[in-house]
Formats: sequence, structure tokens, C-alpha cells
Amino acid sequence: QVVLVNSGGGLVQPGGSLRLSCAASGSIASINVMGWYRRAPGKERELVATIGGGGITNYADSVKGRFTIARDNAKNTVYLQMSNLKPEDTAVYYCNAGGRMVTGETFDSWGPGTQVTVSS
Repeated sequence: QVVLVNSGGGLVQPGGSLRLSCAASGSIASINVMGWYRRAPGKERELVATIGGGGITNYADSVKGRFTIARDNAKNTVYLQMSNLKPEDTAVYYCNAGGRMVTGETFDSWGPGTQVTVSS
């Protein structure tokens, strides 16, 4: 079993910044893609950003130029630096990681979610 634990989030004013982090633990052999998703009130969950093992990144158009995703492979940790936050960024943010366990099984795990609220 692979468990994701995230930290960060909270309340911030428009234009402010926040940093989310998410660490994966368990019998992990390798992690392929790590990413962040969000679900705003009354909306479907949507992709925010992903990063592959080689560092290739993908961003939702709505966050390009404002959010930066990064990962520390040695720590099995993914980060999301969010800048110039807008009220429409308010959502519960979930981290995700997919890869292979030492047993050879693949995994696709989700963190518990963390609330980000952008409001004055």
C-alpha cells in the first residue's frame, strides 16, 4: 500500500502565494507520474499539473504561468508552488502518484485533500 500525505493549503488573499507538498510512503519501487488535481464547490475534479519522472510537466491552461510543480525523487515528494492566486483557485487540492511497488504491482494513490481558499 502506498500512502500520500499532504501539507500546506489554507486561506490566502488574492494575489498571494501558497505552497503545497505531498509525500508518498510505502513499498515503492518507482514513481512514474505525480500530480495535483482540484475540486471546486459544485464542480468536477480537474487536473492542475503533473510531472513525470524525467521532469516533464503539464499544466492546466488556467494555472500556466502562476503555478509551478516540482518533485524530489529521493523523497518521493511532489510540490505545487502557487502564486498570484485568484478566488477561482479556491478548491480542495488532491495529490496523486502512480508507479510500481517492490512487489511488482502498480499503484495509483491519492492524498486526502487540502483546502485552499482565496478570499479577501
